[in-house]
Amino acid sequence: MAPPDRLTWEIALPSGSLTDRPEAATPVRVRFRTPPLSPPSLEAALLRSTSLRRVAPAVLLLPLLAGAPPATAEGPEAGSLQRQFAVAAERHGVPQSVLLAVSYLQSRWDTHGGAPSVTGGYGPMHLTDAATALAETPHHSEGAEDARGDDTRAPRSGTEARLPTAAELPPRLRTLERAAELSGRSAEELRTSTAANIEGGAALLAAAQREAGLPASADPADWYGAVARYSGADDSATAATYADDVFDVIRTGESRTTDSGQGVSLPADPDVSPATRQLAALGLRAPAKGPVECPRSVACEWIPAPYEEFGDGDYGNHDKADRPASQSVDYIVIHDTEASWDTTLKLVQDPTYVSWQYSLRSSDGHIAQHLSLKDVGWHAGNWFVNAKSVGLEHEGFLTSPDSWYTEAMYRTSSRLVRYLAKRYGIPLDRQHVLGHDNVPGTVTSTIRGMHTDPGPYWDWAHYFRLLGRPITPSAGPDAGVVTIRPEYAEHQPVYTGCVTAGEACAPHGSGAVRLHTAPSADAPLVKDIGLRPGGQDSTTGVNDTGARASTGQSYAVAERQGEWTAIWYLGQKAWFHNPRRQPTAVNARGVVLTPKEGLASVPVYGRAYPEASAYPAGVPVQSVSPLPYQLLAGQSYVVGGRTPGEYYYAPVFDVSGHRVVRGQEEYYEIQFGHRVAFVKAADVRVSRA
Repeated sequence: MAPPDRLTWEIALPSGSLTDRPEAATPVRVRFRTPPLSPPSLEAALLRSTSLRRVAPAVLLLPLLAGAPPATAEGPEAGSLQRQFAVAAERHGVPQSVLLAVSYLQSRWDTHGGAPSVTGGYGPMHLTDAATALAETPHHSEGAEDARGDDTRAPRSGTEARLPTAAELPPRLRTLERAAELSGRSAEELRTSTAANIEGGAALLAAAQREAGLPASADPADWYGAVARYSGADDSATAATYADDVFDVIRTGESRTTDSGQGVSLPADPDVSPATRQLAALGLRAPAKGPVECPRSVACEWIPAPYEEFGDGDYGNHDKADRPASQSVDYIVIHDTEASWDTTLKLVQDPTYVSWQYSLRSSDGHIAQHLSLKDVGWHAGNWFVNAKSVGLEHEGFLTSPDSWYTEAMYRTSSRLVRYLAKRYGIPLDRQHVLGHDNVPGTVTSTIRGMHTDPGPYWDWAHYFRLLGRPITPSAGPDAGVVTIRPEYAEHQPVYTGCVTAGEACAPHGSGAVRLHTAPSADAPLVKDIGLRPGGQDSTTGVNDTGARASTGQSYAVAERQGEWTAIWYLGQKAWFHNPRRQPTAVNARGVVLTPKEGLASVPVYGRAYPEASAYPAGVPVQSVSPLPYQLLAGQSYVVGGRTPGEYYYAPVFDVSGHRVVRGQEEYYEIQFGHRVAFVKAADVRVSRA
């Protein structure tokens, strides 16, 4: 029989052979990406490798080479990623810690196989060439939803997004061109060669230091101004936030294994004290002043969305409200913009289009606020969710060939979400921090048009670590609930349709698992009768959410068989591969519900509207129309929260007639499929699992 492509060996290594930690003398298991080696050559291969990982029985751990090497250890092997940083730093007179920390804040040292980020940044240093990258990027998020999601008004399609021309791109999206001039490397090399890319980034930092009239100091503290300039930000607050984050990485240190399988380490330097006075010499503008509602730890400016009436009783692009006094704010919705930054700002300032509370820029994490938090944005396609949520749009495209987001944006986004969650008492879990792709259709007819961003490539596991709520086990192996949690970088299911319908997308880490009708990869995918009323199977399409469960989402366990786990999903049993040695979910505790005794099924809703008797005179009664799914007896679903039936009536520009209608009927939010849903509390019984 031919040997497997991946094999795990267990051997005892001499103390100190890989690290100065005493536990190195104990047996370790090592997984090789290459064809398996014979045992006699194993130790030699292990000693010279920088791309191996130590594996515990059930989880993938940090690399053995990730820690700082002992004083007697030799330097990184020639050609290794760690060595490439060292060579580039020495060549251009940049402290290694500065170069490593800047790269970490951009890419976390990943190379992404040479593919550009969502804003056209290449390689570990995120050298931007947006004219090249965006020209090759598809720009869509499947669905044609009415962003407002309220049938008291006719839907509007609004203005189409347009990509900027090369001449319109700001300097922050053209840093690769400048790096080529400074380093002597070609643009193609800077896009495709990791070593060249790192050198290009070092050259940019060195040039920024010279242009500030400062010497090439060996002290990292003297490079604050150069780091701030590297961000590409055009305002002082964003540049300072970026530089502060870089120096925070230097102070705390970082170690990880990159997507190319290499261990990279930045030892902590807790005493570094950057010369922040250098920022004044950059001549950057102050951010636009206004009533921003942001934490102090981010750079935030006010770019207001219009509230305008434009004829025939029509208006846009949001609704005035009095939240949370009139209604609670229970959700934070994560979107990607499906447009460039400049186009995004044009769209949110169009009175006839959509709106949301915040936009976040990928290159440097800059935040723009557009609506007061007390007002209702038109962003989620579901009026019930819109009225009770805050929308965050992240610059990017969910189906670009690689779709990676910068660490700078992940970090500022997580700080903003923590701030909002604390302000409104929103739980930091996936029942309340939703992707746009988790928001349900309001009624049966709107299900197929709901958007699918931020999609399967958004790294929810990393995001929740930054939120301070890492997704970890909370129960034993026989738990009645599981929370989806594959290893993002290692987990690369095939998706199709990123560029051409039916064509496989580039291999990419994903936080989503695929769901089958039986415990086999050959079994058909489960059906979503809302998306396909004709009963067709779900597909592997990147925009097809019909058979997908995502990181952080919790489901009731229906059955376990060997390496497969079944969950209750859209009224059916759905299986996903969950091997003990490389699990794709963690066991958890939770509150679940099931139909009350005597009920064969209960209806499921896309919005939690009040009963007819709750509506006052002058406010039209909104139908409580169930979705086409059924929650059947014997099935259980994880509860996200309990809410009264509520409807915000705001169909006209004049706010004097706006009303919040709240009834006696109460609902539970549940994780029903990939999207959440609602059931009436009177129909179900609740228990702990």
